[in-house]
Formats: sequence, C-alpha cells, structure tokens
Amino acid sequence: MTDITTVGEILIDLTQCGINENGIPVFAANPGGAPANLAVAASRLGAKTAFIGKVGNDSYGDYLRKVLRENRVDESSISVDPKQHTTLAVVTVDETGERSFSFYRDPSADVELSAGDIDVNKLKDTKILHFGSVSLTAEPSRGATLFAAKTAKDAGAIISYDPNYRANLWSDEATAIEMMRAPLGLVDILKVSDNELPLLTGVEDPAEGTKMLSEMGIKLIFVTLGPDGAFFRFGDISGSCPTPPVKVADTNGAGDTFFGAALSQIAKLDSLDELTEEKLRAITEFSNKAAGITTSRHGAIPAMPTLDEMKK
Repeated sequence: MTDITTVGEILIDLTQCGINENGIPVFAANPGGAPANLAVAASRLGAKTAFIGKVGNDSYGDYLRKVLRENRVDESSISVDPKQHTTLAVVTVDETGERSFSFYRDPSADVELSAGDIDVNKLKDTKILHFGSVSLTAEPSRGATLFAAKTAKDAGAIISYDPNYRANLWSDEATAIEMMRAPLGLVDILKVSDNELPLLTGVEDPAEGTKMLSEMGIKLIFVTLGPDGAFFRFGDISGSCPTPPVKVADTNGAGDTFFGAALSQIAKLDSLDELTEEKLRAITEFSNKAAGITTSRHGAIPAMPTLDEMKK
C-alpha cells in the first residue's frame, strides 16, 4: 500500500535566481506544483508516495516525470496531454526570500486532468490522499480532484487538503473562498497558512480559527506561521511550535515541505486517534525543521531535505 498519493498540478517553476552582468534577471527551470512538491518532500523523508496528474507532450513534461522517478515517487499514473503544454509559473523572489507567482496556465495540461484520467486503483490502495486548491480553479481538473477525494474517502483513506491560495488563478476572492471551502466536508487533515486561515474562517487567530474548523469535523489542522513556526489542533489538543532560526534564501516550497514532512510521520500511525499532544509536538517540530532547511536553499523540490539531512 502507498503511504501518500497526491493529485493535482505538476509544473515548472521558472524561479528567479539572480541578475546577470547586464542587469537581466536569470531564471532556473525548477520542478514544482504543490501536490508534486509534497509527494517528493514526503518521499525524501521515508514515505512511499505516488502522484496523479497531467503534463504536456513536451520536454518539460518529460523532465518532471524524470524528477519524480529520481525521487522515488510513483509517476505511473501521470497522463500526457497531446495538445496542451506543461504549465509554467514564473516565480520572483524579493530581498527577504518571499515569492510571488505569475502563471502561464490558460489553457495547459494540468487543468485538463479529467476524472477519466484518475487511476482508481491507486486511490483504493493508499493510506492518505492529498490535494490542493489550485486544481479546483477550473474544470475539468476541479471535478477530477473532487472525484479522487471522494473515491479515496469511500475506500477508507485519510483525506488531506491544502487550500493554497493563488489570487491570480481565481476570477475574484469570493469565488476562491467558495471553492476553497467546498471540499472541507471530505477533509481529515488540513494545512493552511496564516494568510489563508481568514479566508476559510473569517478570523485571524489560529486558536479560534482552528476551533471553528475542528467543529466542522476536520480532525487535524496545522496553521503555518512563517518565521513564527506553526500551530496545531487535534480536537481539544492545541499548541504551537517555533521554527529553528534560518537564513532565508527562498520560501518557495516551504509549506509543501512542512506538510509533506507531517504526513510522512502521520502515515506511520495506524489511526489518527493515536495522536497525543506529545506526538503532535514532535511531528510539528520535525516539519518546521524540514521547512526551515528548504527555505535556506533555492527552488522548491531541489531544496527539500532528505531523511539523512534531518538526522544530522
């Protein structure tokens, strides 16, 4: 059985990595896409992972599949679209390491993922099924993603969700909030950033916001707080863990690394009911450390730590 199967977008992050002698920005073609990032992060930390998505019939698509194979992620359920190109996202990074995105995605291969592309056998043979909100921005990928989540849920999988908000992929904020909230009834584990929590709950306080989400039936919630670490809630158990001090080079992929690290540890449990405050603190501290290592380097997938690095 696979520990974690992720479904959604896989793409190329054209990430700014400097300025040449003529003052022209230089970009590196890094592999990316939040669900693919998470699958790699968890795999590098010891989990058995798989990815379901769609790429174009182009060199970028070939490269992305190669990256997943090299990172021991099962990519056998990736479809190839003969008409649409692999998605590109231009990532610019400011002097503090914070990033902004411009997507070249209308149309593109990841949006064309359909329910017919989904390998149902993968969904019935996974412990955790993970997805994000980028694949909910348009059809047919929206229907395909929700089909995957419902099918896996019915098969007994734990459902994990990251409503990673990208404003320029939505027609307006109200539509984004509506669609980001739509899958919450299926979700067992949720990871939100401090910027996304108010979109889902209307409040900024992690304790109050996670309590509201818990009352909706979501069992485990993480709120990532940037340099301030992360907050966790499991029913009445809640708390926060600071992140280790790190010199930030690039925050791209930090949230995916955090969540991939957390899920890699949760996948070792027989049930979420085994979670205690002690275990949750250990999982959150482990995830903060992994995310911190990622932010100290450039790129998303290329910057993610291995289990050996974490042990050191």
